[in-house]
Amino acid sequence: MGRLGPTEIILILVVIILLFGAKKLPDMARSLGKSARILKSEAKAMKSDDQQSAPADPPVAGTAAAQEPAPRTIQAAPGDVTSARPVTEPSDTTKR
Repeated sequence: MGRLGPTEIILILVVIILLFGAKKLPDMARSLGKSARILKSEAKAMKSDDQQSAPADPPVAGTAAAQEPAPRTIQAAPGDVTSARPVTEPSDTTKR
């Protein structure tokens, strides 16, 4: 009980094809793959940002590291340079 055999898997696939139509399935799979790539690239970017934002020694005031960081670029998918755009970081207005 609880195991799917080949007959059940084929039946599920037939129901999916009947519900969504054979023409829409490739487009749905393509958009699902694109979403997975975007999610993976964003997770990788967040991980690298965390590693860069936690240096071993805090920056000394007056050095280049203590000044304004370079702007980041977010890409929709790896290698997709057409949708890349620079992102301005929100400024901290609480500092005085």
